[in-house]
Amino acid sequence: MKTPSSLEELIAALRCLPGVGPKSAQRMAYHLLQRDKQGALRLSYSLTNAVQGIRHCAKCNNFSEEEICVLCSSGKRDESLLCVVEMPADLLMMEQTQSYRGMYFVLMGRLSPLDGIGARELPLDRLVRRAQELPCEVILATNFTVEGEATAHYTATLLRAQGIRVSRIARGLPVGGELEHVDSGTLAQAILERREVMG
Repeated sequence: MKTPSSLEELIAALRCLPGVGPKSAQRMAYHLLQRDKQGALRLSYSLTNAVQGIRHCAKCNNFSEEEICVLCSSGKRDESLLCVVEMPADLLMMEQTQSYRGMYFVLMGRLSPLDGIGARELPLDRLVRRAQELPCEVILATNFTVEGEATAHYTATLLRAQGIRVSRIARGLPVGGELEHVDSGTLAQAILERREVMG
């Protein structure tokens, strides 16, 4: 039996989501049409609104409904610090720590030659301009993956060539972690990045 073309189109559209294969897309489509038509309409409306109404902040490159996002337009942020993260989710994690009150720049990705993402695909020129606007220390908070480390190294080289002060977030043992349960690479890094104990 032939599947209706609009249903085939819905299944194909759902496959654009990461981790969603043909079977999962099919299950989602059937669920939305059979059991949750209101949810399907809400999803359609929300997607349309987001695609049409959300842009990149002119300063930090994060998603925003306004030209300048809420964080960048706040007068309570420390403009002497600029934290560079890979994705908006990383910015949210930084904010949840409630220990960082500076500005941000979101790369919306990381260097990954295997995925076809080189320096030209990242807004590094905008980052350099932003760092030059703010007399600041740039904190590189990319992930500790091979790609994240390559991105941090490349970005640090680029910024230091402009005379901009650059630092990298530390890594080591998790809070509440026990040595016997920590992998050797993390433990080695914690030893290398040890700090003097002050009185």
